[in-house]
Amino acid sequence: MSNRLQYEDSPYLQQHKDNPLDWFPWCDEAFDKANQENKPIFISIGYSACHWCHVMEHEVFENEAVAAFMNTHFISIKVDREERPDIDKYYQEVHLLLNRRPGGWPTSIFCTPQNKPIFAATYLPVESRQQSMGFKELTKIISDKVMEHDDKLFENAEEIEGFLTSHTHPKEATKLTFDIANTFLSQCEHNFENRFGGFSVQPKFPHTSTLTALSNLYLLTGNETAKTMVTKTLFAMQRGGIYDIVDGGFCRYSVDREWLVPHFEKMTYDNALLCSLYIKAFHVFNEPTFKRTALEIAEFMLAFMSEETLFYSASDADSDGEEGKYFVYDYTETFERLRDSGFTPQQCEDILTKLSVSPNGNFEGNAIVRIEDNSRPAWFTTVQTILASMRRERTYPFIDTKIQTSWSAMMIQALFELGSIETRYTEIAVTYLDTLLQTLYLDGTLYHSTLIHKPPKVEAFLEDYAYLGVALIAAYQQNYDERYLIEAQKMANHALERFYDRGMWYFSKNTFETKADTTDSSYPGSVGVMVDLLLSLGSLVDEKYRHFAFKTLEYYSYDLSRKPITAPYLFNQMIRYAKEDRIVKSKLHVSHRHYPFTLKQYDESVTEGYLVCGAHSCFATTNDEETLDTLIEQSLSI
Repeated sequence: MSNRLQYEDSPYLQQHKDNPLDWFPWCDEAFDKANQENKPIFISIGYSACHWCHVMEHEVFENEAVAAFMNTHFISIKVDREERPDIDKYYQEVHLLLNRRPGGWPTSIFCTPQNKPIFAATYLPVESRQQSMGFKELTKIISDKVMEHDDKLFENAEEIEGFLTSHTHPKEATKLTFDIANTFLSQCEHNFENRFGGFSVQPKFPHTSTLTALSNLYLLTGNETAKTMVTKTLFAMQRGGIYDIVDGGFCRYSVDREWLVPHFEKMTYDNALLCSLYIKAFHVFNEPTFKRTALEIAEFMLAFMSEETLFYSASDADSDGEEGKYFVYDYTETFERLRDSGFTPQQCEDILTKLSVSPNGNFEGNAIVRIEDNSRPAWFTTVQTILASMRRERTYPFIDTKIQTSWSAMMIQALFELGSIETRYTEIAVTYLDTLLQTLYLDGTLYHSTLIHKPPKVEAFLEDYAYLGVALIAAYQQNYDERYLIEAQKMANHALERFYDRGMWYFSKNTFETKADTTDSSYPGSVGVMVDLLLSLGSLVDEKYRHFAFKTLEYYSYDLSRKPITAPYLFNQMIRYAKEDRIVKSKLHVSHRHYPFTLKQYDESVTEGYLVCGAHSCFATTNDEETLDTLIEQSLSI
């Protein structure tokens, strides 16, 4: 018999509707019932593509004995972190406070009947293991203490809530100058893994905003170390493993230092950010394989992760109950398929060697396809089609069909940027952007997420305004359509009205009042993206937006000046503020420019050629687009 989650729209909540555990969605009914019946609350937060969420579901939430106990003694609430990032953010702060380390997913939170946190963990096994308490033992202890009204437990809960509701402010403002770039470079070098790239040993995440900032520093300073860190990482990632060279698209992260073995889930935000990064790297370093990867990411997203010109949020790591089953290859089966397709036995051997497919495999007896030297031999397209056809015979991983404003905006921005290479992507991006606005921006209200053909319910958070605003700026940059610039202003104005407080930004102010992130975790924190939007509007529309960007940078300057590597997107905007934008005004199309903080603006008054301007004055005109980079460079020294 299905539980209450059967009535929810979220694909993740739907995954749990048949659990014997009597789940509630996040709702007043659950909290009222807990308070009235004096039962502790268990809150489980996850998302549909989370491998360890599936493991905990199978081991714990499908366990009949566990469910019977929980249904009697607890009120259990399931939350989709992608649908309600505000709730997730609050409880990640709870986990950090209680454990002195970041959390993750699944997130397991235990609260008093009055919904005051008392314990936080991530994955919990059913039974206790050595130094790790199991779910059964933990829930028995918490239930007993609540029933006995253990004074210490409730006192601790009050103290925890006091910490969570108090707001600390920066110690002091720090003057931000371009010199902070040296600190950033030094911290990047310290964390850089020199053999395979990236900024850790294992697991490895792409760190797109760090690589973007380093690319900009290379453009501004010519620093070869910055170039090496970017190019080595991008080459290593695109060889295969974390990157899927059969279908295209990047997986979430790699569990090893070589970028070979990923957790196989694919997220829209990762692919959007990496598409943008590879486009930028192609422009900066003129490396053809970077362009190829960006195009393949876009084609993967359009073919596998969209419907009715809207982007889905994620696809799972598992299929048929096994992690990576859809993605990997058996040596014998692949050899036979190649031979049946007309390749000689020797050609089959050579092809499989090139693709790193061996009898012993490189992942649990099977093979993750990769090409060590990044080349694409003449046979590759034919073999890629054969490998793809083998996959089509398998169960495709579960796709979370939720549409999210912030993540969709990231991908739309990437498509507009890809339009600087191939113009057809600009037309695609316009279609997707217009559909997103029609779907999630209704009667002047922006929403966070929905399902196709379902009315949205959850109103937008700061990240939605920020990322959508930046995507709208990208749209204007590609087609000079003034309506996108007007909509970008609306996003900024709404965000300033709802989430801004004298330099500080809130992520949400509804269910929980939570501060916005300056740090970049799964994707760039919304403060940095908001500053990006404000700086663009300050250059293109009104100087007042630049003032709000400055006040934000000033507010967060103390930590930013000391630990810029934790907030590379915001650091990049600080460098941008210090160096200042250059605006190329014209009625003509302007191609990609060398200076990283160049904006384009349609201007009827520029009767011919191009006019190069700064924030407060204009510097030079030219009829020759080829001279623009030189003129911009000269203007920076004025």
